[in-house]
Amino acid sequence: MPSINALGAELSGEGLTVLLVDISEPRDVVARAAAARGYTARVLLDSTGRAADAYRVTATPTTYLIGRDGLLLGGAVGPRPWTSPSGRALLRALLSSAGPPPVR
Repeated sequence: MPSINALGAELSGEGLTVLLVDISEPRDVVARAAAARGYTARVLLDSTGRAADAYRVTATPTTYLIGRDGLLLGGAVGPRPWTSPSGRALLRALLSSAGPPPVR
């Protein structure tokens, strides 16, 4: 996750917000893990699993790209090369435009 920290810092000025969501773990466990791993992004707790159910999360990591208007642009299950040149290009393109039509 250090790459996510770096990506969040690099693209925050362009409008990227990175939120990490932990599913069903106790707050103290999550806080210790986030501190030990040096996460700089906000960590949200889904203690009941309701958000995971609503977003149909079946595996971790699951990534959702949500537009400025709050609509879902796309998603990916499993690790992705977000910090690679092509990953950065995709994120920059989405940040600089309305992006593709939202997935509903």
